[in-house]
Amino acid sequence: MKKLNLLLAVLVLAALIIVPGFLKNYGIHMFTTWLVFIIATMGLNLTVGYAGQKSLGHAAFFGIGAYTVAIMLKAGFSFWLGLPVAALICFFTGLALGFPALRVQTIYLAFATLGFNSALWLVMRNEEWLTGGTYGINNIARPSLGGISFDGNLAYYYLVLFFTIVLALLLWGLLRSPWGKAFTALRDNAIRAESLGIDTRSYTLLSFAIGAVYAGVAGGLYASQVQFIDPALFTVGASIMMYLMVVVGGPGYFLGPILGSAVGVVLPEWLRFAQAWYLFVFGAAVVVLMIWLPDGLLSIPDRIKARRQSRAASAARAAAGKGVKA
Repeated sequence: MKKLNLLLAVLVLAALIIVPGFLKNYGIHMFTTWLVFIIATMGLNLTVGYAGQKSLGHAAFFGIGAYTVAIMLKAGFSFWLGLPVAALICFFTGLALGFPALRVQTIYLAFATLGFNSALWLVMRNEEWLTGGTYGINNIARPSLGGISFDGNLAYYYLVLFFTIVLALLLWGLLRSPWGKAFTALRDNAIRAESLGIDTRSYTLLSFAIGAVYAGVAGGLYASQVQFIDPALFTVGASIMMYLMVVVGGPGYFLGPILGSAVGVVLPEWLRFAQAWYLFVFGAAVVVLMIWLPDGLLSIPDRIKARRQSRAASAARAAAGKGVKA
């Protein structure tokens, strides 16, 4: 299984490096959007898939990152300052949002995060002096570094790809550290984890804070990509879509966000031939996937392996039974 995951990761990375060079502007835009949502859902996968928390407020952090970068760029600050500031704000906001998780769980926590998303969306929509309200913020500049400009779509794509790779490697290292084991222990059995000396309160808060940082960075990158943002991009519906991306890809699977984001970003474009029916077809496809594969698409190899082991065990018991009768 590890070899299969490594091979899949190498193939995906090779495709992400090579394919966009042969695409036109809209294709490059779609690949860039895919990468942005990979980053965002990597953070949500840590919160939901590895730490076992329920969050329907991820688009709020995505929005915080986008608006922070946009506002700072408009104020004359550098993108390279705006992005770390966005990540820092998201970290502390995520830390604060984690406190309800210390008191409520499951559906109640989901509603609490949903309420946070709704409240923040209202701030984005109504505080025109800061966010531009329903008019949004336009002409958001793309960054440059030294003599390198990222104004071109392909150049900006490779910048986002660089961030995706770096953040993926950081998350990979985190999940294989004692922190990662603590997150999965929290998900599997919080009471047992606490009995083993794991500070479940701290790791609960950190799962929200780190997940929020990933969403904030993704939002900042997205703002410079599309060069226009408004509150409609950061609704509760956007949070639900991100949650679906994690669930469809496979919560708790490292490569899940790659596959889930492809389903959420690329699949709707492929279904546009259905015209007015494409949203219905997309929704139906997601519902079928969630019913038949509740652990996500990446659980298929595990399900096949489990069935083989079950059949082998049944065959062994049958053979042992025949031997006893003989």
